Amino acid sequence: MAADTLKSTTGATGASGLRRLLLDNGALTALIVLVIAMSALSGDFLTADNLLNIGVQAAVTAILAFGVTFVIVSAGIDLSVGSVAALSATVLAWSATSEGVPVWLAVILAVATGIACGLVNGVLISYGKLPPFIATLAMLSVGRGLSLVISQGSPIAFPDSVSHLGDTLGGWLPVPVLVMIVMGVITAVVLGRTYIGRAMYAIGGNEEAARLSGLRVKRQKLVIYALSGLFAAAAGIVLASRLSSAQPQAAQGYELDAIAAVVIGGASLAGGTGKASGTLIGALILAVLRNGLNLLSVSAFWQQVVIGVVIALAVLLDTVRRKAGATPAAAGAGTPGGRRKQAVTYVLAAVVAAAIVGAMSFLHSGSSTGKSERIGLSLSTLNNPFFVQIREGAQEEADKLGADLTVTDAQNDASQQANQLQNFTSSGVGAIVVNPVDSDAAGPAVRGANKAEIPVVGVDRGVNKADTAALVASDNVEGGRLGAEALAEKLGGKGTIVILQGQAGTSASRERGAGFAEGLKAYPGIKVVAKQPADFDRTKGLDVMTNLLQAHPDIDGVFAENDEMALGAVKALGAKAGKSVAVIGFDGTPDGLKAVADGTLYASVAQQPSELGRIAVRNALKAADGEELDETVMVPVKVVTAENVAGFTG
Repeated sequence: MAADTLKSTTGATGASGLRRLLLDNGALTALIVLVIAMSALSGDFLTADNLLNIGVQAAVTAILAFGVTFVIVSAGIDLSVGSVAALSATVLAWSATSEGVPVWLAVILAVATGIACGLVNGVLISYGKLPPFIATLAMLSVGRGLSLVISQGSPIAFPDSVSHLGDTLGGWLPVPVLVMIVMGVITAVVLGRTYIGRAMYAIGGNEEAARLSGLRVKRQKLVIYALSGLFAAAAGIVLASRLSSAQPQAAQGYELDAIAAVVIGGASLAGGTGKASGTLIGALILAVLRNGLNLLSVSAFWQQVVIGVVIALAVLLDTVRRKAGATPAAAGAGTPGGRRKQAVTYVLAAVVAAAIVGAMSFLHSGSSTGKSERIGLSLSTLNNPFFVQIREGAQEEADKLGADLTVTDAQNDASQQANQLQNFTSSGVGAIVVNPVDSDAAGPAVRGANKAEIPVVGVDRGVNKADTAALVASDNVEGGRLGAEALAEKLGGKGTIVILQGQAGTSASRERGAGFAEGLKAYPGIKVVAKQPADFDRTKGLDVMTNLLQAHPDIDGVFAENDEMALGAVKALGAKAGKSVAVIGFDGTPDGLKAVADGTLYASVAQQPSELGRIAVRNALKAADGEELDETVMVPVKVVTAENVAGFTG
């Protein structure tokens, strides 16, 4: 009986120990499960190139998240890190190129910019008594605005000497991964071995108790937010190096990824817990998810759903862990023996994962399908009818020719598009079709495809400083010029107009605007009284047009750089649209053409997006088969009015 009791107790203890081990290392367990699952589902996941891609794609988020870890451990929040990253990179590129500042000094200025933004956050929170959410939300807007002001909305080429941060060492080891590791080590040392690190945990655990115990809480918060700004600047420099340009709209939404990485890694938003290793694991989980879902051809829309579910599950696991009495994830806490035990846990986890992954790799060997029939299509956004039509035309042509088409949505994020292009390259597709968010930023990733001898076809926009087999495009500059001529003829060569611009920094907005300005030079009687960006968005077009009408109620015409903004303007104009005010859009989307037929939209400069998609896929398949292509395939633009809209198919 005693033996039976002992056996039962030992079994229960073993089960309890396993359960506690899993709870204490929930993020690590989740990462191992994800790696195993992706290895089983995709034979392309385990290639050396793809695993290095995951490291590169995790780097910027991880560096941002390391800085955010300091803030969250101290029970704060920092929503500004994405904007601060973009601002710091813009300051570096602008000062080194436009102002002729030595590169080493430009780097110092960029880092100082990040620290200064963090200090402003700290002052507003500590001495201004603003909630961290409000203070950092304000800095999010200020940082992004300053980035756009400095760059005038256009990307700035990055100095070559700094761009090497986006390269590899020895032709295989990515520098961003090394920077991520270095910043992770610094984070671990700060949290576990320094006075400020201990102060972070004390403030996060109980700020009032920390103050009463003698901690200068206000000063400590200044340091904490300054550190967050410093790490954001480092992340911005690494990101711009990868893209070979400073993008004023870069890192949008990255603050949420950084916070998610910290929380997934085991930190609590209530403060007092968190560690560098957990944050790194959280960033890797997000990178593995996005990479794996790309390889599995999961819809970009569903990818957002999956990532949201993972974040929710991570917070739920944290709640379960706390209720179960699991060990808090605080760096520097516990005995040296406890830290050794944690290190052994990580090593064992790595060994187990490697063994299972190796088995999966063996199972997938020799199972790859014919690569010549696989095509990757990366679109700048799918939140716009024009690009949706490109996708539909491409899919129609791929189905017709028996090709396997994988479509990704970059969500107007040049960095995310670079990741997607790298994923296509590492998975060994037969050809890639890319609609760049920015022509310069897409260059490094396309050069990677060139190195892998994968042909790349540009659609709608070209790629700079890289080789493409062909460019299938409409002429945006010519379209803008035709739009100016059509509007001028409608107004009889005189009148006042406003211009609704697209998203700042995008090549489509720059080219269409430049073409329109060029075409308008022939009509000196037409005066542009206002130009405002509405980000290619119908709702913003409505709001911006409504505001402009308060200052300019008697305008005669509107030129919008896409149909969505034009339709927003039509809504704002009400009964004036199509009668006293002529509105011209751009793209020839179904909704735009319907408005032309109804008479509320005078014209749309139509690009035939479905045809763009069809021709791009056709050329990609030819390139995959080794056929020579025309360097440029132009799809003509056409001004569609009520007179010819019935015969236009797009």
